[in-house]
Amino acid sequence: MAGFAPFAGMRVAVVGLGRAGLPAARRLAEWGAEVTAWDDREGARAEAAGLRVADPAAGFDFDALLLSPGIPHTLPAPHPAAAAARAAGKPVLSDVEFLYRAVRASGSRARFAGITGTNGKSTTTALLGHLLGRAGVPCAVGGNLGPAALDMPLLGDDGVYVLEMSSYMLERIDTVRFNCAAMLNLSPDHLDRHGDMAGYLAAKARIFARQEAGDVAVLGQGDAPTRGLAAGLAARVVLLAEGGVWWEGHLLRDALGEIADLAACPTLPGAHNAQNAAAACAMALALGVDRATLAEGLSTYPGLPHRQEVVRRIGPVAFVNDSKATNADSTAWALSSYPRVVWIAGGMGKAGGIAPLAPFFDRVAEAFLIGRDAGEFAATLAAHGVPHRLCGTLEEAVPLAARAALSGAAEVVLLSPAAASWDQFTGFDARGDAFRAMVAALPQGMPA
Repeated sequence: MAGFAPFAGMRVAVVGLGRAGLPAARRLAEWGAEVTAWDDREGARAEAAGLRVADPAAGFDFDALLLSPGIPHTLPAPHPAAAAARAAGKPVLSDVEFLYRAVRASGSRARFAGITGTNGKSTTTALLGHLLGRAGVPCAVGGNLGPAALDMPLLGDDGVYVLEMSSYMLERIDTVRFNCAAMLNLSPDHLDRHGDMAGYLAAKARIFARQEAGDVAVLGQGDAPTRGLAAGLAARVVLLAEGGVWWEGHLLRDALGEIADLAACPTLPGAHNAQNAAAACAMALALGVDRATLAEGLSTYPGLPHRQEVVRRIGPVAFVNDSKATNADSTAWALSSYPRVVWIAGGMGKAGGIAPLAPFFDRVAEAFLIGRDAGEFAATLAAHGVPHRLCGTLEEAVPLAARAALSGAAEVVLLSPAAASWDQFTGFDARGDAFRAMVAALPQGMPA
């Protein structure tokens, strides 16, 4: 939009010049802001050519701080720039906040749909975007998934922004109103950033802040904290349970009848994906998608990488990349989806390790353990009599797991680490990409 400058004269410090921060800095400058960019990494600062680069912590003389999601502003210790901003009485904001302000400044009435929860939000976000696209609704999908918020286009009145919202992003919004919002579930995660479960819940619940009676709030029913949110919401509440949108086996339903047979949706296996599909359909219906479009949209959904992604088959054995499973709850969904697996797990375990997965250990023919906390995972498996091997690296584990499965132990080799990847990889995506490449390199006629 030529001449569009919603932030003209606003002084903004942008700290963290990664996937979200650098596009944000450039877009804010394009939209008239006086931007000062900073990153603690010298190499990242070098990427900010054309922008003023200076450390805002040295003297905070700005109207706002845009702080990348991975950088703490309170716990476990605030970044110096965040401490300086707070001392100066200035807000610490996310890029979604600036996107929202820009869209409204443009005069557009485009709607905002936000999805959060501990697990399932990426699939639900991508699936909702797919359903809207099949229905011909102009939409932009991103946020914590895909394009960063300030890398997204300005949409007109008929457009919908579909945004995956992490707790880190939600605690830094100020005026954003989601016309349609979903909270899928809540289980312990990121407690170092939020202090405890109460703090984590409070951050997640901000997705419903500023909703009004004409808006829609979709709530999962699998845990007490999420269920408990219903009583205090201003929006119309749609439960992912009977009476709202729910599933019976592989049949997805609402009060008007059957929506779709999930058995015809190969990229949505398991009960967790039934919940994701229910949430996406509830939101799509709220956003005006005709229910006749939903079954076709679900059956054509291509799936996301690193989320129960079947990357190859060798004979009867499927190799499944579920690298996005960085905690036990995520891996529980994966293990529940298959009757028998050869399991690759490990990395930087979360609080509780894999002990919560004990109900699914009878599905594990053998486990191959990698990463920093492989020894801790091994102790848990030994206590439950689960066969396992300490491999150390993914490179060692993949061929061993393949041979075990091809010998008849199971028809699925499942990479679902139940742990973060930072000990050996730059992120879960790099770990999943490495798994995909290693599996691709296995010979088709690989002996057991």
